[in-house]
Amino acid sequence: MDTEWGRIDETGAVFVRTADGERQIGSWQAGPPEEGVAFYTRRYDELAADVALLEARAGSAATDPHAVHTAAVHLKDGLPQAAALGDLDALSRRLDVVLEKVQERLKERAAERARAAEALVERKRALVAEAQALATSDNWRAGGERFRAIVEEWKTIRIDRKIDSALWEEFAAARRAFDTRRRAHFAEREEARNAAAEAKSKLATEAEKLADSTDWTPTAKRFRDLMTQWKAAGRASKEADDELWKRFKTAQDTFFARRSEVFSARDAEQTSNLEAKQALIAEARSLDAGADPDGARKRLKSIHDRWEKIGHVPRDAKDRLEDQLAAVERTIREATSAARVVSVTESPLVIRLRESVGKLEGRLGRAQAAGDTKLVAETEAALATQREWLAHAEAATD
Repeated sequence: MDTEWGRIDETGAVFVRTADGERQIGSWQAGPPEEGVAFYTRRYDELAADVALLEARAGSAATDPHAVHTAAVHLKDGLPQAAALGDLDALSRRLDVVLEKVQERLKERAAERARAAEALVERKRALVAEAQALATSDNWRAGGERFRAIVEEWKTIRIDRKIDSALWEEFAAARRAFDTRRRAHFAEREEARNAAAEAKSKLATEAEKLADSTDWTPTAKRFRDLMTQWKAAGRASKEADDELWKRFKTAQDTFFARRSEVFSARDAEQTSNLEAKQALIAEARSLDAGADPDGARKRLKSIHDRWEKIGHVPRDAKDRLEDQLAAVERTIREATSAARVVSVTESPLVIRLRESVGKLEGRLGRAQAAGDTKLVAETEAALATQREWLAHAEAATD
């Protein structure tokens, strides 16, 4: 039986065709020739699958190029003896391509190692450049810590010994320059500490004078200003700083403790006032304007008078209380008006004047509660006029 890539003769001998000619690869006696061809073709497919796998690995950065190279050479060396029917020459050419790719990757890896070695040198050069920049820094603590960190990092970077020695000399020179400037700075710093101690002593003295002040708002602001100045004055020696701060803080705490006591007492008074006004609202709500309109109006006037004498309540409760009292006023005013309407013997003029007086009395109470002096004056004048007219009208109907 003859195929494109080989044949099986009448004796069962199996031959494969390659560019080098025909060679026997085995003998088939287990069945019809077709089955023999299929058997040796499957072997070729297995070889082709191995080649395809190597092609994939050759293009992957995750694989070891040395391992791929070894496997490809082994597979290529075995092709001349392979017992398989197929295009073995094509497999050989594909393996050549794999080997070329692997060689390129090996060259790239060698170049990467060279670049890595150069990168290590560049890291030390960068550390030298950083040290030279730090040599002019005034951040002494951070600079000193960074110099120590550079030394530790330097130890972890392995490069050519000769290059390393030259770079180390440059680094050491920068560190010496930094140390020289730092020593000079701390000599100047001692002088600055003495000046800071003198400035803070003055601030502590002023704070002690303010400790007994009762001018709460401006004194509190002045203490904040003194604190700002304190922070800007700089640091004295630790012993002097601690002593001066103790004086300043004691004076500050004394003032604010006194202020807190006063404000607490004020809050307690306002809470008491709140409870008193809530009691007046409860009293006002208990008035029965329908049964006794005039009596309800008189008692509401008494409630207003007591309301005004109570004093301040917490700010968040003020409007709510005023609204509650105003609601009671409206209820009593409406009930009073209704009672007067059913009295058919009264003059319509008297009825209107009484309604007007009731409305003005309600407005006057609210204006007084709100502390609106202008509205109080205007309402009192209008109320006096309305009451005078009402008196005349009532006298005329008697």
